[in-house]
Amino acid sequence: MTDSAITRRRALALGGAATGALLGLGLASCSAPRRGSRAPAPDAASNAAPDGQLCVLAPSTTEGPYYLAGALFRRDITEGRKGVPLTVRLTVRDHPHTCGPLKGALVEIWQPDAWGYFSGYTALHPGGRVPAADTAGANPATCLRGCQTTGADGVAEFTTIFPGWYKSRAPHLYVKVHTGVSRTGRSFEGGRANWTGQLFFDDRYADEVYAKAPYTEHRGTRGRLARDRVYRGGGERDGLMRVTGNADRGLVASLTVGVDPTRENIASTADDEALPSADPSSPSSSTSLRPPYDEASVSPYGSPDDAASASRPATP
Repeated sequence: MTDSAITRRRALALGGAATGALLGLGLASCSAPRRGSRAPAPDAASNAAPDGQLCVLAPSTTEGPYYLAGALFRRDITEGRKGVPLTVRLTVRDHPHTCGPLKGALVEIWQPDAWGYFSGYTALHPGGRVPAADTAGANPATCLRGCQTTGADGVAEFTTIFPGWYKSRAPHLYVKVHTGVSRTGRSFEGGRANWTGQLFFDDRYADEVYAKAPYTEHRGTRGRLARDRVYRGGGERDGLMRVTGNADRGLVASLTVGVDPTRENIASTADDEALPSADPSSPSSSTSLRPPYDEASVSPYGSPDDAASASRPATP
């Protein structure tokens, strides 16, 4: 029996009609629109997915060129970076087992700051007109990066800021879901990466956020969701987050994803995006720590979050 047939039977058994999703190593929203259909508003009631309604795997995306190993266990990843407050809430479900909550999965996220710079790569210009990267008070290799393990409810939650934009891309976050890892001090090792993805926001939220400081200091033409080279218009299935709140009070962005914890995803670093070139006008103090970096030479910043529902390391 083919993977497609298996997925269709599982979806019907769970009470939904299977979409024509491509199967592969990856993520699935547990309630996903058909590919090619217009993506609904991320906070619309139609996006609310009843538990167990539908769970279909979709292809992973690439990890892009800005990944660094050695993410720290912590909930708050901001390290003092200014921007519109954002809570990211990811619910991970076990695809082969009726899409039940996956406890102990490690969720790792990383993102640019309000001006489009990534920690570890601040010598790389994000495009447009923007001040030199502000690295004061933040660790050059850990800022806006972190990981958490899911609790019994399958949820991992992060406190961060709304990401800035960089050359030709719509605003997004990067995420990996791992299983079977071992905790090593404040980071992790081993296990397998089951899914690599990018999490997106409806353009109206970016329009609202980017009208505020410090985002206004980055001038230029940012990418829109419909023209992004990675987002393919499939709504939640392709990583479009459900968002509540506003740029004045802060935003909460959530997504439910299904992974196959028995399968490994070897993510490409090439991405559909080109790595921006270094800006020749950037000050020499800007850093570009390409992996692997010497963890012993980089003192961890901030303190780990040992919250009960999101700090337990997975058992290999």
